[in-house]
Amino acid sequence: MAALEVKDLKKNFGKTQVLKGISFTLEKGQVLAIIGSSGSGKTTLLRCLNFLEAPDSGTISVNGKCLIDGSENLRLSDKVIRQNRLHFGLVFQNFNLFPQYTALENVTLAPTLLKTGTPETIDQKARGLLERVGLSDKLSNYPWQLSGGQQQRVAIARALAMDPEVLCFDEPTSALDPELTGEVLRVIRGLKSSDRTMIVVTHEMDFARSVADVVMFMADGVIEEMGSPEEVFGSPKSEKTRSFLQSFHSEL
Repeated sequence: MAALEVKDLKKNFGKTQVLKGISFTLEKGQVLAIIGSSGSGKTTLLRCLNFLEAPDSGTISVNGKCLIDGSENLRLSDKVIRQNRLHFGLVFQNFNLFPQYTALENVTLAPTLLKTGTPETIDQKARGLLERVGLSDKLSNYPWQLSGGQQQRVAIARALAMDPEVLCFDEPTSALDPELTGEVLRVIRGLKSSDRTMIVVTHEMDFARSVADVVMFMADGVIEEMGSPEEVFGSPKSEKTRSFLQSFHSEL
């Protein structure tokens, strides 16, 4: 049974068709890297998966359970949307930490509101996660007291605190200076395991090549090419894929 199955997902904004029928499956523990130019639909796909946008048609299933069937044209209740989001964790480009809370409080907030454990166990787990991302000495720091890389690592710990079945990253290093990018990528690389399914939208081609099990190249709202890193980077079949990779390398 696939950990995640997406079938014919479509999304329009007005008359603009942003997703034109996206279908793929991921097995438990696989890492999917999504690459492509700006405007190709990558972020919209992640937002649909995390129920921040409602697809116009198509289905999203996690571990065999259909969370949404867009063809039914049903508006999900806020309660159901909140429940569906629990299957996914999303790390945003710009961290989206709560500025009024410390690093520890940012990580414990959602589990506390949803009563996923006792205050003691929630606190203990959050401290462990912050230690895992290398921030055990920053528990009491507010976001403004942290570097961009540190803020993003808090955001990763926050997403992990809810034990999502699929952990998503939307260009997690795009807002960081080059010297801070490495520390975040090392954390993400360290999260890879047989139990954790991840989707990473990224412009870091070396990272995608070395960490991903599957690479998806999106262009104009469709999956132009999808395969192993060796297939997509080593011998791309699509002219659009080849052109994208060549233009990317020419910018380096």
